[in-house]
Amino acid sequence: MNNYYSPGEITKEFALSGISKSSLPTAKFVVIAMLGGAFIALGGLLSVTVAGGMPGVGADNPGIIKFIAGALFPVGLMMVSITGADLFTSDCTAFTLPLLEKKLRLTSFMRLLFLSYVFNFVGTQIIAYLLSSHLGYFSKEPWQIYLFNYTASKVYQDWMAVFIKGIGANWLVCLGMFMGYASKDIIGKCVGIWIPVMIFVTLGYEHSIANMFFVPAAIYSGADITWGDFILKNLIPATLGNFVGGAIFVGCVYWYLYLYKKESSS
Repeated sequence: MNNYYSPGEITKEFALSGISKSSLPTAKFVVIAMLGGAFIALGGLLSVTVAGGMPGVGADNPGIIKFIAGALFPVGLMMVSITGADLFTSDCTAFTLPLLEKKLRLTSFMRLLFLSYVFNFVGTQIIAYLLSSHLGYFSKEPWQIYLFNYTASKVYQDWMAVFIKGIGANWLVCLGMFMGYASKDIIGKCVGIWIPVMIFVTLGYEHSIANMFFVPAAIYSGADITWGDFILKNLIPATLGNFVGGAIFVGCVYWYLYLYKKESSS
């Protein structure tokens, strides 16, 4: 007996997760969305604390520092998946699948994505301010300069580049969730999630919810970045790219591969 699910079975499970969350009372959905944002931020905090604390290694081996940050960040998505928290970026697939199956209305689809996004933001700010910047985690070197440089490079780049990197980030994040659903045990789930998420962070792609932690944490700590620049130059294009990556590159693709055929043959 296999200890993993087939791609077709995974697609059905992913769709069922969206249907299940769509049936929750609004108050409960808000809570799991806040938790999802907080867990992603905790993964970001861990990656900055470790990778940012190795300036000597980074000076001679910048690729290793990127890999270390990428290797640590996925713990946030593991916590999201295992605890049943909610994340806007994975919802781009989870709600697209039942939408295409006509089991979720477009109005519900849009409402749920909006609520997830807003309360993911609330959750990230709890970590960005209360549990990191407020405690002075980024007021000392080498962590401050690492975070300031890291976030400035995210905000002050070409708008279209951020959009494209947003596609890449959520293509990989949703593949991480997809691969996590493949396993019937916790270790396999964690490995399935870790591989794609490690890739996106190491390559420097743009994840809107993660950036809701990184950039505000830098702003709260005195970085020369404005909220306007963050929202207009990074958050908006990253969010749009994330939607395309999750809804189209994963949601539409796997619906077509594994759900559309079943529907058309019935």
